[in-house]
Amino acid sequence: MTDDTCTIRSGGLTATVNAHGAELCSLRNGAGVEFVWQAGPAWPRHAPLLFPIVGRLANDELRHRGRTYRMTQHGFARDSRFAWVERGGDRCTLALDDSAATRALYPFAFRLVASYTLDEAGLDVALTIVNTGAENLPASLGGHPAFNWPLSPGGSKQDYALTFASEETSPVRRLDGGLLRAAAEPSPVAGTVLPLSESLFAEDAVIFTASNSNSVRYAAGQGASGGPWLELSWRGFRELGIWSKPSGAAFLCIEPWRGYASPAGFDGEFSDKPGLMHVAPGAHEQLSYRIKIGS
Repeated sequence: MTDDTCTIRSGGLTATVNAHGAELCSLRNGAGVEFVWQAGPAWPRHAPLLFPIVGRLANDELRHRGRTYRMTQHGFARDSRFAWVERGGDRCTLALDDSAATRALYPFAFRLVASYTLDEAGLDVALTIVNTGAENLPASLGGHPAFNWPLSPGGSKQDYALTFASEETSPVRRLDGGLLRAAAEPSPVAGTVLPLSESLFAEDAVIFTASNSNSVRYAAGQGASGGPWLELSWRGFRELGIWSKPSGAAFLCIEPWRGYASPAGFDGEFSDKPGLMHVAPGAHEQLSYRIKIGS
């Protein structure tokens, strides 16, 4: 353990979190299998936290009360250093408070808390946004965990699929220039199963804005017989993004979101942007997801 990282343990599992971005950068089972993408050249991140936006704003501009602020894709939390609140044993907690630097980008008071708790079956991630100011806090919040694809070295990416807890027949959304297309598209899920292929991401992320599920299983074959597997479940999040690069990158992102990119053509005040949370002064919102792993 250093001032930059904390490794927590439970049973045979270990997880490592970095103070930079409060980012999960490793999750291993007792056999030493690494589930988290190790930030290779194809994409230099592991599992960034998305705050105070998910996706992009038009022209990377946030408008509030007659002023315009520059806010780039997914916000600034992923590139901010969080302070340690608690660390050691099977859990750690970090926090990011607003500052002069954040207010130059996002003119609101807040506290963002990320808590990681490990048990013998998996990792719980709890994200809490607190409105510490005197005005309404408009914000989005999301996870962006990237997992190795394939999970087994030497395995075939084509063998993998996502299996949702419920049938996913609702249309999905896609991006154009980082903004949400106006037209929805048919779901690529057959019943509960989404076969994975690089071509699935030729038009960027697959975005579920009306998911029927609160969990999804990522595995080769039918799970245990296919080697390592994981199940991601979520609470409080309303959208789900699935993303990889279509150029052979060996990772798959399964992303629980509360919010999404600006719809193409939206040019209004940030507080009017679709998909935002609106946290009252003194109130908070807690969202969480769990990564259960097995082999």
